[in-house]
Amino acid sequence: MTETVIDAVDVVKVLGRGPGQVQALRGVSLALGGGELTLLIGPSGSGKTTLLSILGCILSPTSGTVRVCGQSTAQMQPEDMARLRRDHVGFIFQSYHLFPTLTAADNVRLALDVRGEPSGSAIAKARKALAVVGLSHKMKSFPRQLSGGEQQRVAIARAIVGNPSAILADEPTSALDSENGQAIMKVLAQIAKDQARGVLVVTHDPRILPFANRIIRIEDGRIVGEEKGRAGRD
Repeated sequence: MTETVIDAVDVVKVLGRGPGQVQALRGVSLALGGGELTLLIGPSGSGKTTLLSILGCILSPTSGTVRVCGQSTAQMQPEDMARLRRDHVGFIFQSYHLFPTLTAADNVRLALDVRGEPSGSAIAKARKALAVVGLSHKMKSFPRQLSGGEQQRVAIARAIVGNPSAILADEPTSALDSENGQAIMKVLAQIAKDQARGVLVVTHDPRILPFANRIIRIEDGRIVGEEKGRAGRD
């Protein structure tokens, strides 16, 4: 049995106030286990990104409980949420979020600098993370010198360099062509084989369904279905 990395129970999230108030999540329960790649699929406005933000300790739920590596986020102060996020969660975004004036290695190392990692070990860990995503030969390249797929690989390296328990990816293939999207998912699927790490990918992209161990469907702020993915049946 795999270890539960993130556990959400009956999560409700209300956004806005007054006439513009929206109930983005309506009692969502979801467990992300180590050693699996889970896809979260749903139409625009279904609550996918809001749920990802709550699971990643960026937003607090209006009600319900969230535990990250056994630690409840209930009553946590913002600085405690930031610490939990920094220690246990790695984010991958659709638009890469790389600093254009930094090399690939320095973009990755930045995630360790904010943790106070000594320079020497930070450099070594950044090189190792880039090797994991197949970019050992691009360490000194700037983002403008990299393709979209390579930039996304740098973003993945940055997400994993701190050895987080959970990797949360928001539409990581949507800006890429089919070949690069498949390559990115192969990297994420390999990362998800670590029994101590879970990977959750929010997506609209049907091309990446074969990489999933689990597929969770969300509509109108509710989980409406869950099934084993092809990778989970192998």
